[in-house]
Amino acid sequence: MTSSSSTTVVRPRRRPARWVGYLPYLIPGVVAFVLVIGYPLVTNVYISFYSWRGGDTPLRWVGLGNYQALLHDTAFWTSFRNSVAMIVAMVIVPTAIGLVLAAVLFDYIGRKFGGRAAAVLRASYYLPQILPVAVAGVLWNWILNAETGALNVILKGFGVTDPPNWLGSTSLALPSVMLVLIWVQIGYPVVIFMSALQRVDPELYEAAELDGAGWARRFRAITIPQIRPETFVVVLTCTVAALKVFAPIYVLTRGGPESSTLVPSYYSYLNFFDKSKVGYGAAVATVLTLVIVVVAGIILGLQSRAERRERENR
Repeated sequence: MTSSSSTTVVRPRRRPARWVGYLPYLIPGVVAFVLVIGYPLVTNVYISFYSWRGGDTPLRWVGLGNYQALLHDTAFWTSFRNSVAMIVAMVIVPTAIGLVLAAVLFDYIGRKFGGRAAAVLRASYYLPQILPVAVAGVLWNWILNAETGALNVILKGFGVTDPPNWLGSTSLALPSVMLVLIWVQIGYPVVIFMSALQRVDPELYEAAELDGAGWARRFRAITIPQIRPETFVVVLTCTVAALKVFAPIYVLTRGGPESSTLVPSYYSYLNFFDKSKVGYGAAVATVLTLVIVVVAGIILGLQSRAERRERENR
């Protein structure tokens, strides 16, 4: 008599992929991105292919008509030329001045007068960043007002009978706005660069000082190379902010006089709300988004190339 026995093969349970454990943390961010950025962006691009006056008015398909009209729109090109001035005022000048100020506060003020004095000065430079835009606008309108502004009152006290109209002149409005933006923006790079200098080995400065290197030479040979990553971060974030700047223009000049301070974001706003050309305003916003993405990609590419070159030189 033969008996047959059956064997049961127990297979090990397959473990879930590692990325599954991250889903509870990723889902809220993905949902927020879709609702806050993704859906509005897709909707904006969709509307840019239509002629629409907003509200219950019907959408009329125009295809690339809005974008073709932009090519011949003088105000559109003027707004992007003014964006170059915004980059100068919010990126180039504040980054250069902020780098010098941070180095002075860290390498000179901090050593000679103590860290508390440097911290107080750093906070004072950053104060314009935390002021509401409306408050800063009221402050600078009070300073630059043609009739009762503090600056013109001082000039009249020195004998200037016809002081300039700082925000009402086509030749002075843009430089005046740039001055305000420099004042607002300068504290941001100071704070970032001072934080970056905290990680620099102090022995580098001590060795350079023992070798007879002055402050300027230490600044060129140690400070600038050591905080290059933070410099790229400041340039990237400030460039994006300069390209999409809106609130200071709205508060100070409303794009005037004669479009001398017009920028793309405010031009898009004008078409959306004042002119009821929603499709055209959406086209302006779409082009501005593409420009920001391209510029950001270029800056990130330059940063990657610089980091690669630095690794190869080690």
